Amino acid sequence: MALEECWEKIITTINPADGKVLYPTLGRFVSELMYLPYSSAAVERIFSTINLMKTKYGHKVLQQYDIAVIGGGIVGAASARELLIRHPTLRIALLEKENRFAYHQSGNNSGVVHAGIYYKPGSLKAKLCVQGMQLAYKYFDEKSITYKKCGKLIVATHGSEIPRLLDLYDRGVQNGVTDLKLLSEDEIEDIEPHCSGKQALWSPHTGIVNWAEVTKSYIKDFKERGGQPYLNFEVKKFYESEDSADYPVTITNSLDKIVQAKYVLTCCGLHSDKVALLTGCPEEPKIIPFRGEYLLLNEERSDLVKGNIYPVPDPRFPFLGVHFTPRIDGRVILGPNAILALSKEGYRWNNINFRELKDIVSYSGFRSMAWKYAGFGLKEMIRSGIIPLQVAQLQKYIHVLSEVDVERGPAGVRAQAMAKDGTLIDDFVFDSKPGSGAIGSRVLHCRNAPSPGATSSLAIALMIADKMKEEFKL
Repeated sequence: MALEECWEKIITTINPADGKVLYPTLGRFVSELMYLPYSSAAVERIFSTINLMKTKYGHKVLQQYDIAVIGGGIVGAASARELLIRHPTLRIALLEKENRFAYHQSGNNSGVVHAGIYYKPGSLKAKLCVQGMQLAYKYFDEKSITYKKCGKLIVATHGSEIPRLLDLYDRGVQNGVTDLKLLSEDEIEDIEPHCSGKQALWSPHTGIVNWAEVTKSYIKDFKERGGQPYLNFEVKKFYESEDSADYPVTITNSLDKIVQAKYVLTCCGLHSDKVALLTGCPEEPKIIPFRGEYLLLNEERSDLVKGNIYPVPDPRFPFLGVHFTPRIDGRVILGPNAILALSKEGYRWNNINFRELKDIVSYSGFRSMAWKYAGFGLKEMIRSGIIPLQVAQLQKYIHVLSEVDVERGPAGVRAQAMAKDGTLIDDFVFDSKPGSGAIGSRVLHCRNAPSPGATSSLAIALMIADKMKEEFKL
C-alpha cells in the first residue's frame, strides 16, 4: 500500500464524514507514521488503536479546547469574543444547541439600546448597562451596524405617577445616565406629537438596533480570531475525562458527540438552571419562562410614534408594562404583555412541554408568585386573547390609537430567575454557587442575564473575562 493510500484509509476510518475527528489518545499513534520509517507494523498499530477507540467511544467526535462556551446568544457570543481577544493563543469553542445563533431571547426582543435608568443604583444591572451602552454604540460605529438614537420618553399619565417618575430621574442621575431631562406636558408633544401625559422623563441616548445582527457580528469576530463555533450541539451531560488530564471536562451532546475542555463558561438563558444542575450546582436561581406578546402598528400608521414611549413602572406588579418601540425595519411594536409560557420555548399557546410545565408548577417559588399576582396574571391572560383590551392600555399614551391600527405581532420568551420564596431576581447573577467535584471547579455559570442583557453584553463579557482570568488563572 502506498503511503498516500495509507493516510487516506486512516482518515476515512477515523471519520468517514469529514476526516477531522481525533479519537482519544489516537494522536500519538498517528504521529508514529509521520516520524518513523513507513512500515506495515506502524500502520497495523494505528488501525488497532482506532478499533479499540471505536469500541470504547462508538462514533463520538472529540475536539479539545482550552475553553468551551455554552450558549450562542448575545452574552455567550460576546464573552467568547472577549476571551479570544484577551487570550489569542487559546483554543475556544462556542456551542449552540439550535441551528442558528441568537435563536431565542437574543433574536426575539424589542431591540432597545437601554440607557440604564430603571435599575437600582449600585447594582450590576445599573453599572453594566451604562457601560454597555457606551461600548455598544462604539462597536456599532466600528462595524457599520445600523442603529438609531431615537430616544425614550417615560410618561406619567396620572398625577399619582409623578413621584415615581421623579424617583426614576434620581436613579438615572445616580447611575450616570447622561442628558436626562424632565419634560412638561407641552414639551412631551414637542418630541412625540401624538403622545399625551402629565410629565415625562426624556432619555435622548436610548436607541434601537437589531440585536440578532449584533450577535452575528460578535460571532464573525470570534471566527476571524480563530474561534470555533458549533451549531446543533445541545449539551446533555458533563463528566470527568477518563483519558485526558489536560482536558478534564468532557461535554456530550444529544447526538453523542463530545468536546473536551480545560474550562467551561455557560450562558444558557432559558436553560441556564438546567445546565447548571448538570455540573452539580443547586437549582436556584430557577428559571421561569414568561412570554411577552407584541402587537404591530400598521405600516400606514407608523407616523404615530417617533421613538420609544414607556410607562412609569407600577411597583405593585412584577413587570414593566406595555410600551411603544420603533424597530430598525421601520415597523413599530406595541407591548409586551407578560404571561406564563407553557414551556421554556413557548412562543405560542400551543407550544406546550408537559415535563417542563410540571417542573414549573411544582416549584414552590412559582406557586408563591402565582398566588401573589393571581389577579394580574389572569388579566394578562385575558388581554392576550382580546386585542381591544391591549389597545386600551396603549391608548393612555396615544389617544388616537384604535384597534384597527394594529395586528398581532411577534412574541418572545423571557428567562425570569426566581428564588424559592417567589421573589423575582432582578439583577445579573454569575455562578451563584460552584458545582461539585473536578468539573464544578472548572465551570463558570451566567445564571441570570435578563434585560438589559443585550445592551450590557460587551460590559458583561469584560466582567466574565476578568472572573475567568482570576478564578482559572488564564
